[in-house]
Amino acid sequence: MAGVLDSVNQRTQLVGENRLELLLFRLRGRQIYGINVFKVKEVLQCPRLSSLPNSRPMVRGVAHIRGETIPIIDLGLAIRMSSIPPEEVATSFVIITEYNRKTQGFLVSSVDRIVNMNWADILPPPKGAGQEIYLTAVTKLEDKLVEIIDVEKILSEVSPLGDDVTEKTLTRTAERDRGVSLPVLVVDDSSVARRQIERCLTAIGLRVVTKNDGQQALDHLKQVTEDGSKATDHFSMMISDVEMPEMDGYTLVTRCKSEPLISGLYVMLHTSLSGVFNKAMVQKVGADDFMAKFSPDELAERVMDILDEG
Repeated sequence: MAGVLDSVNQRTQLVGENRLELLLFRLRGRQIYGINVFKVKEVLQCPRLSSLPNSRPMVRGVAHIRGETIPIIDLGLAIRMSSIPPEEVATSFVIITEYNRKTQGFLVSSVDRIVNMNWADILPPPKGAGQEIYLTAVTKLEDKLVEIIDVEKILSEVSPLGDDVTEKTLTRTAERDRGVSLPVLVVDDSSVARRQIERCLTAIGLRVVTKNDGQQALDHLKQVTEDGSKATDHFSMMISDVEMPEMDGYTLVTRCKSEPLISGLYVMLHTSLSGVFNKAMVQKVGADDFMAKFSPDELAERVMDILDEG
């Protein structure tokens, strides 16, 4: 266990090509869950918690860690499973993460180990599982199913982000004479993130086509260009997440830039990996831009600037 805890900070600096490292943990049962180590800042035994009045039931309290006050979310309760009993909290663990420019801790029963995997082995949740499940992906490890938590969905319920573009930004974008733009291709495995981005872009008058992962996006781009046309004849730009099952955003960009008919498409990587994001990797794969999730005004302004320049 000490090896897992000691190595997290080092491992968060690693970025592979279509690879990820999963931190495995459990929630009061045999089921194994996973979270991308790249989003993990620290793992520690649960510190003393202070109550937070009027908070949602899954927020067990706040902890003061390294000079920062961090909300601690009972992950089992957040995904509609059983919560950790009060008498077990002190012996449980907290996974400190950074998502969408915010830091929070997830209370879990136990932390297992870190495994290195290929995104091609990470699959979307089974079809028919429903829209309300708290998973972005599943994988198999030693014949055991590992469920990868949709943290963005949880956080959207615990602490909803404002996903509406402000009137000030709408007024500025409305004043721009841009004519009719081609659709924007949005690629993200989180249904919450896709909905947020689509709502933002639709508000400023743009059409949106969404895909759930990098493989879907690449297949679609190849399909629309099989007649010899270019991707830029069909889309004004592509906004892609980095972490996605089957094919991650880095690999998607690399593959797109290697295809003559697709290479000219402007690609922005839009990811919740804000705190430890490796900008050198963005340049290496040839992405045109990067933005940390999620500010609707910033995204709207940046997209309009890109379209104006194009």
